Amino acid sequence: MKFFFAAMLAALLLVAACGESQEIAATDVPEASSADTLKALLDEHFQRNLELNPLSATFIGDYRYNDRLANSNSPEYIAELIAMDEAFLARLLEIDREQLDYQDQLSYDLFKINREQSLEGKQFPSHLQPVNQFYSTTNFFVQLGSGSGAHPFKTVKDYDDFLSRAEQFAINIDQIITNMQEGMRQGVTQPRILMEKLVPQIDTHIVDDVRESYFYKPVRNMPQDFGDDERARLTAAYEDKIQNTIIPAYQRISNFLGDEYIASARETVGLYAQPKGAEWYAYMVRLRTTTDMSPEEIHQIGLDEVARIHEEMLGVMDEVGFDGSLKEFFEFVNTDERFFYDEAEELIQGYRDMSDHISELSKKLFDVMPKTGFEVRRVEPFREASASGGSYQAGTPDGARPGVFYANAYDIKARGKWAMESLFLHEAIPGHHFQIMIQGENESLPGFRRFGRFTAYSEGWGLYAESLGKELGVYTDPYQYFGSLNAELWRAIRLVVDTGLHAKQWTRQEVLDYMYANSAVAEVRAVSEAERFMAIPGQALSYKIGQLKIREIRNKAEVALGEQFNVRDFHTEVLKDGPMPLSMLESKVDRWVSAQLQERL
Repeated sequence: MKFFFAAMLAALLLVAACGESQEIAATDVPEASSADTLKALLDEHFQRNLELNPLSATFIGDYRYNDRLANSNSPEYIAELIAMDEAFLARLLEIDREQLDYQDQLSYDLFKINREQSLEGKQFPSHLQPVNQFYSTTNFFVQLGSGSGAHPFKTVKDYDDFLSRAEQFAINIDQIITNMQEGMRQGVTQPRILMEKLVPQIDTHIVDDVRESYFYKPVRNMPQDFGDDERARLTAAYEDKIQNTIIPAYQRISNFLGDEYIASARETVGLYAQPKGAEWYAYMVRLRTTTDMSPEEIHQIGLDEVARIHEEMLGVMDEVGFDGSLKEFFEFVNTDERFFYDEAEELIQGYRDMSDHISELSKKLFDVMPKTGFEVRRVEPFREASASGGSYQAGTPDGARPGVFYANAYDIKARGKWAMESLFLHEAIPGHHFQIMIQGENESLPGFRRFGRFTAYSEGWGLYAESLGKELGVYTDPYQYFGSLNAELWRAIRLVVDTGLHAKQWTRQEVLDYMYANSAVAEVRAVSEAERFMAIPGQALSYKIGQLKIREIRNKAEVALGEQFNVRDFHTEVLKDGPMPLSMLESKVDRWVSAQLQERL
């Protein structure tokens, strides 16, 4: 576009210089359509956002900014982000939405929601408590620099890029400390117990010998085609950077937490205790659920779902012939040796063994599947004590980097075999791997839709995927079906305890007591999950709220279409356009149903 205007300006200057009196009529310059203006706007924002967020570019396989690491907690960065949101929102509102086709209207609405949510969130001081035991720059940077994360280590440039990122990581750490010191002054601090869990994670990376560092792994695994001179140079550079930049940065934040922060951190564990805590949590609820439901409404849904799922579990107890109470059954499945592996690698291999079988079964319910592969990895030891049971890291749409299902094998006797099928369905096939990679591989979508997220949609899909087990042909073992019910129960419990923590002022112990009384959860998982809810308020609500809505949308479509309903077509419709708020998804599927009904006439 800028070249077009430059050419027009040159033409005008040429006419003036030649003394020509003929004017160029305004009608000779074609006016861009609303669709073209929107496309240009979205493309411009996507590119500027990648430059502002280099890690986002790395994760989608765009390596132009791999030598950069944004200082995203700095005042300058936050001000730039606000200014960009305000400017692009104003430009969007100048576009005539009614002149757009349906897909462009979806893009318009989604982009508008993204900008408005981003701006609304800036009123809350999350930058003053930027790390916790669940999400932290310190843990994330280790994954990035160990050679198993998104940053590639295939070329000499890749290695040099990470050296540059390491220098900026140290700047990030100093900014985090500065912000947390300001948080202490303002009374905005993390719960003390979470910071006590973070310190050992950090201290793992303060080593005496750089060769023992996770950051040394790329040196050990340096490609064979590197020349001797480059190998020697990079080895020396990495040893120096680890010893004199990375380890000192970890030492600084460890010292700050231990010497200053923990003593000033709060004893309370709910967001309600923060300045503007009630408003902050209400925002997080809207953001994570994409609904206008109140914490009280969500709390009651959770209680109702817990009761319903308990009834389903009693049916499994009858099927396996267990004589006792539900609580006794929970104790049985948590302690009987038949339900556990002896070694962590057996658990990881068990997940790997599911892959081909479930991939084949998924053809019954899905026409569209991702081309990008995926693999199963164990959660790294330095973070496994506080990590969730499983997680998914997206691959790149070109297939160069596979998606990764991280399975947690910490305390192997807390990882029941009966939980495995449902977790695989959620994180891998047909859950997050299908949802995220089908989205990313759809090149017809604007960039922000190909790689964007709405938590209730994404996690709702993951839990909905778990519910497909019997349709797919898994959960043939009643204990595996119990595992799926327990996983669903866990998401219902999250509705109760997340709102309990952050709106009803529950204590950590009250949360744990509720978990133990209502689920088959071992202590190690209960503690890590409870502390996860403390660390990321509202995120736990997205699973069950999203699943309930997706199932409601499907049920409505089945009733409307009757025998004409095709589950494979329904899944394609839900996934093909990427994540969106739940109300928009419902409207989109309603439109799809109406189109099919019209075809009957």
